[in-house]
Amino acid sequence: MKTLHSIPVISFLLGMTLSLSAQKLPEPLMEIPLYKGVAPGSENWDWEEIFVTVSGMPMVQNVVKPVLLYYPPDPDKAVGTAMIVAPGGGFVNLMMSYEGVDIAKRLNEMGVHAFVLKYRLFHQTDRSRQSGQNIRELAGADGRQAVRLVREHASEFGIKADRIGIMGFSAGGHVTLAAVMGPVDTRPDFAAPIYAATGSDWGQPVLVPDDAPPLFIATAADDQIIPWECSMKLFTSWRDAGFPAELHIFQQGAHGFVKKGGGSDHFMDRLEEWMDVNGWLQ
Repeated sequence: MKTLHSIPVISFLLGMTLSLSAQKLPEPLMEIPLYKGVAPGSENWDWEEIFVTVSGMPMVQNVVKPVLLYYPPDPDKAVGTAMIVAPGGGFVNLMMSYEGVDIAKRLNEMGVHAFVLKYRLFHQTDRSRQSGQNIRELAGADGRQAVRLVREHASEFGIKADRIGIMGFSAGGHVTLAAVMGPVDTRPDFAAPIYAATGSDWGQPVLVPDDAPPLFIATAADDQIIPWECSMKLFTSWRDAGFPAELHIFQQGAHGFVKKGGGSDHFMDRLEEWMDVNGWLQ
């Protein structure tokens, strides 16, 4: 079985300079803990979260206390829709800029309330400290809890409880699909797995739930880490079951859509069109 943490998920970063940094991302309006007290399963985690940069790209490591970072839209633009954003990083890092806060700010331009999810990760240097624990399952539980939390408090944010989505990148796509394919009470109203690893070979068989939410799926044909067939399988499973789905396989982009100059540069424009067509921006 392939897993994200057993392959060079951020191999394109090798050779770049890593350092502890005081670099600041745009501050959220608030930081919302996912759980009251210690997150279930993390009772013995006693290490500190780390913020680093790799060639200017901010990352978070060693997440112990999962939270949502809330970025609200301009009240004059707000459409009553929310999106939870799960950055990728192989369950070892969270890519907090181009798969996190940058996405949140783009969603804000659409009038969407954005919640960047910091889910639990493998310990950066000593995984023996999490011996016997399934970190991927804990991260998936964080995704489901994020949906539950936003839905429970939707009215407080000016959000409609039936317009709550989740999108995730790479490992964050796994977190996204854990919510989509999980219990109905933590299932989003729509979802966008982006270059997500899914399927039996990746430890997440595609199980189409009853009353499955619509999906927006995007990947690159030249993804060197997670093959485009994962996204194709997800799309065909949804369509075969009679549920709405949209799929974009861009000719180039590579993993992380880091190869610029093609259609993947504008995937957020395609997402906006899809959300508008389905009424979530109206």
